[in-house]
Order: sequence, then C-alpha cells, then structure tokens
Amino acid sequence: MADYELIVIGAGPAGQKAALQAAKLKRRVAVIEREAVVGGACVSTGTLPSKTLRETVHYLAGLRTRNLSTYDGLSRKRVKIQQLMERKTQVIGHEIEIIQRQLDRNDVDVIPGEAVFVDPHAIRVGMRNGMMKDYTSENFIIATGSRPNMPPGLPRDHPSVLNSDSVLSLEEIPRTLTILGGGVIGSEYACIFACLGTKVTIVDRRETLMRFLDREISDALAYQMRASDITLKMSEQLDTFGVADDGRVETRLKSGKVVVGERLFCSMGRISNTESLGLDKLGIDISSTGLIKVNEHFQTAQPHIYAVGDVIGFPALASTSMEQGRLAACHALQVEVRSFPESFPYGIYTIPEISYAGYTEEELTERQLPYEVGRAEYNETARGQILGDESGVLKLLFHRQTLELLGVHIMGDSATELIHIGQAVIAHRGKITYFTDNVFNYPTLAECYKVAAFNGLNRL
Repeated sequence: MADYELIVIGAGPAGQKAALQAAKLKRRVAVIEREAVVGGACVSTGTLPSKTLRETVHYLAGLRTRNLSTYDGLSRKRVKIQQLMERKTQVIGHEIEIIQRQLDRNDVDVIPGEAVFVDPHAIRVGMRNGMMKDYTSENFIIATGSRPNMPPGLPRDHPSVLNSDSVLSLEEIPRTLTILGGGVIGSEYACIFACLGTKVTIVDRRETLMRFLDREISDALAYQMRASDITLKMSEQLDTFGVADDGRVETRLKSGKVVVGERLFCSMGRISNTESLGLDKLGIDISSTGLIKVNEHFQTAQPHIYAVGDVIGFPALASTSMEQGRLAACHALQVEVRSFPESFPYGIYTIPEISYAGYTEEELTERQLPYEVGRAEYNETARGQILGDESGVLKLLFHRQTLELLGVHIMGDSATELIHIGQAVIAHRGKITYFTDNVFNYPTLAECYKVAAFNGLNRL
C-alpha cells in the first residue's frame, strides 16, 4: 500500500487547498514544501506582501484623507521604509500561522524538503540536513508556483536591480525608479512607489497597459497613473543597461532613449518552478518557461499526476489557483464537485484598484454580440463623495435583447470587493434588471450597480 493517497508538492495557495480538501475527505495526504515556512511565494514575497504594502501606503501617505481640508499633502514625505516593512512582516507572520494551524488541525503531514520524482508513484525528498527519504502515493498534485523572470543581461544579485522578491528587502525609498514591464506586478508597484513620492518610469513593449483589461479601463488607469506623476514609455524595449559612477542605473532602449533611475525594477513575467522535479523521466513535457500542459481536469500526461496554479499558466491568480487545487484533489479522489470557472474575477491592486468579471467590450465586439453599456461614476453616489473618490467608475456590459449581464468592470475604491456582486449575477445568467429592481444600502458604492443599470436601460 502507498504511503499516501495524495501527495501535494508545494504549500502555496493551490497546494494548501488541495491538501485541505483531501484531508476533509478523510484521505491520507501530505504536503512537500522546500521553503522554511508554508504559504508559498503568495504569502512570503508575492500577493500578500505587495497588497499589505499598498494598504499601508494608502494609510501612511494620507490617501484616506485626500479631500479633507486639514490634509497638508506632506504625509508621504514622512513615511519610512521601515514602517512599511514592519507591517508587511506582521501580516505575513500571522498568515503563515493560520495556514500551519489549518494543516495541523486537519492532520496533513507537512514534509520539509525538495521533491523529485523517482518513478510515476514515488518521490524522493531531499531534507535540509542532506538526508534523502522516499515516499509513495496513489496521486500527486504539482503546485510548486513560480519565481520572477530575469531576462538575459540583467544581474540577479546587483543591489540596484530589483524584482518582486528583492524589492521587499529595500532599506530606503528610492527617489527615482525605472520599471521594466507594465503588467500587473509592475503597475501595482509603480503606484505604490509613486504614492511615496518616487519618480517612476514604466517601460513596456506593448502599446497599452495590461491588454487583457477593457480598453476604456486600461486608458483610464493610464490617465490616473500619469496624474500621479508616473511616466509611461509604451512600445519600447530594453536594449542594454549599465550602472553609472554615482550608482544610478542607465536603461538604454532600442529606440535610442535612455532612462536613468536610482533603481531598476524588473517585472517581466514569471517562470514556473518545475525544472527540478524530474518530470522528463515521466514523459511530462514542460515549456521554456516551465509551464506544464494539463487537460480540463488538471491532469498531466500521467493521469494520476495533476498540476495547478502558476505551473500551468494563465490566469495564475491566487484565487483561481486555490480553486484549481480543490478541483484537482476532488477529481483525483473521484469525488464529484461543481464550480463556476468561467466567472472568476480579476483583482488588480493598482491605485486606484481595478477589478472585472465576464467579457470586455473588445471580446463582445469580436464575437459580434449585440451589447450595450451602463455606466456609473463614483462621484454620483453619496458614498463616493464621502470617500473623496472622484475618478471611480463602474461599467456594466449587457445583451441588448435579453438584458443578460455579460461583464462588469470597476475602477476605484473597493473595486475588488464590489466585483463579487456582478460576478454572482453573471454566474447565474442574471439580467441587469436585478439591479434596478433591488434595494441597496445607502450610502454605499454598491449603489453604482443600480445607477449603471438605469443608465444602460436608458440607452436602449
């Protein structure tokens, strides 16, 4: 008999939920984790730290008091990097404790070390003391996550070159910062540092920020970023980089332009942590960026070996990774489960934050679906006035004939919370009349749904 019914490799969001789901089903389950603590990059260097820094900056830089007559606009000049990092460390420590308690309470064996497949049903774990131990299992789930991608020519250990891991070790707030890549991570950190008074320049090879966003929202974000003194250099590519005598980083672009900053932040995607698992011996192919090919049930070329989270690519969100882990565990253990995978929300923690669910205008146009738009500005609501959010917007996309809600796009305070109202209506194929026919608390930002719905119906 195998040692376990399920072994999960990696204790990040996907691995945790997979292991806990199996444990709830009273199965013998273990998690292999090579880092000193559970939680994965999401907790230690990724999602949780960056969002904690954002919220702390929001508070310390005075953005919560932006429209008060007593606000002098000088708060951010007094913010110290130590204040940001102390809060980040507290939140991370607390989350790790919670995850560890959940695993312990559900009798999940946490095995420290790095795993490599010996054969399709056995792995060898290299312990930190140099010892090796083999474990067998009926099923495996690979959830080893990813790490920042550093393109050729950029050193990994230079103090002036940062990525989403090393930025958490900064000892002072840079006066100027060049960010390579205007994706989610690059845009989020650009907003954080801009709020701290850093002169930020984003360099991106694409024409627009985050092309997967609804174009109107992407353009609105670019406008808000420029208003925050962030310079956007789009359709530009890195040529070479060098460090001047004074320690500043000179980034040379293929167009001939030169961008100079105290630090260079590389945010050019991530690479999956799969190269050391020995998957080639099992006939499981991985791409150049470490991605594993899976089917709709998250099975690899070996049906009893599953892969979830960042190792399979898009959408590579903590939220979707958790659900993938749960679904993979259920399928591996032959337990039927339902989910709404088509209606998951995106959350982007820029300043202002952005969230959406469903289709974009560009996608509906491509599909030739007849749609209409309903729009509500935050400043049309009492709650928006109270918060002082004058740029927030909520946008509904719905079918012209059936009135079915097809997409929701929000930019502004609490966007990542508000989106779940629209997500639920989309998942159940509801109509925008749900919003016009219901009562919302007053004063709330959720009222924007009703305003936007009436706005859209008036356009018909």
